[in-house]
Amino acid sequence: MKKWIWLIFLLAAVFFVVGNGGFSQAPKSKIISASKSNKTTLQAQPPTNKNQLQNYSTPVNNYPQVSETNLFTHLNKLNFQRYTSPERERARSYIVNELKKLGWEPKLEKFPQGINIFAERQGTEENAGAILIGAHYDTVFRSPGADDNASGVAVILEMARILGKTPTPRTLELVFFDKEEAGLLGSLAFTAQPKHMENLAGVIVMDMVGYGCYTSGCQKYPDNLPITPPSDQGDFLAVIGDIEHLPLLNSFGTPKLLASKSENSNGNSKASYLKTLSQPSVLKLPIPLKGILTPDVLRSDHAPFWYQGIGAVLITDTANLRTPYYHKPSDTFINIERSFFRGAAQIIVDATTDLLENRESLKTPVKNNT
Repeated sequence: MKKWIWLIFLLAAVFFVVGNGGFSQAPKSKIISASKSNKTTLQAQPPTNKNQLQNYSTPVNNYPQVSETNLFTHLNKLNFQRYTSPERERARSYIVNELKKLGWEPKLEKFPQGINIFAERQGTEENAGAILIGAHYDTVFRSPGADDNASGVAVILEMARILGKTPTPRTLELVFFDKEEAGLLGSLAFTAQPKHMENLAGVIVMDMVGYGCYTSGCQKYPDNLPITPPSDQGDFLAVIGDIEHLPLLNSFGTPKLLASKSENSNGNSKASYLKTLSQPSVLKLPIPLKGILTPDVLRSDHAPFWYQGIGAVLITDTANLRTPYYHKPSDTFINIERSFFRGAAQIIVDATTDLLENRESLKTPVKNNT
């Protein structure tokens, strides 16, 4: 994930909220910023509302459940620097082999500086559109990039397992971007191909989703925030989307309330119950004007889709404003926070499942036949 400076965004967002009466399901009291490049920090004040950004628990239900074992197996296998051509080739071989084991038919898409990996599972309704899930697999020099961004790759591979053979109205597409750290080169090459753009209903990009911290002051913010920070703990997952596609952004973070079934102790009947799993809170950040006034929020692989007018969200743990291992040799899988990572993966799976099954949740794209 590239550098973040969001102070300008905060000012623009607050101005937009004040001028428009607020965002749907995204209270302005919850707007924060995350910056990778601004190393200055502010001792955040405790939230005025003690209930803000508290972890909630989501019932286990008929949504497919992620495997923590699988997630960490992928992290372990990718626990090496993925910067040079041979290193990135090694990562590609692992990703392609895992997809093939799961019945997918991945394609290597070359561009001048690297190679993207693309795979799709067709939906049952031709005109329902597609949901694209993306993450970059390259790293900076001297970092194994467990959080940045093997965490995103691992979630996609787990989604490929649990959603790959489930028929849904919408098509599920997967893309693993190369050369994100060199300037979004992989996603720019991907979005330059009209065949990839014509049927998209929405895009979900993950870039660092594996680190949470729970001590006071571990979550940092830029100086001079125009609002009181909602939390000084890194216990939330940030979801960033353009304001033109709020339904996609608002697909995240709604607790699921469907009960599952279980046999009773005698095995003769079934009883309804709710079993809870802790998940991080979700902080939704709507960005006005596709980030034109805030270019520093465009530094990950969601941005090229915004340029094309496609709804896309970036999901992140806020990078160096939280983790001390950002772009360092210490960004290894042993420093991933297990509970946060599993919970984040489940949130993404739940939202993706809804988007794939409910074609009414987003505007159906119009195919370009020219």
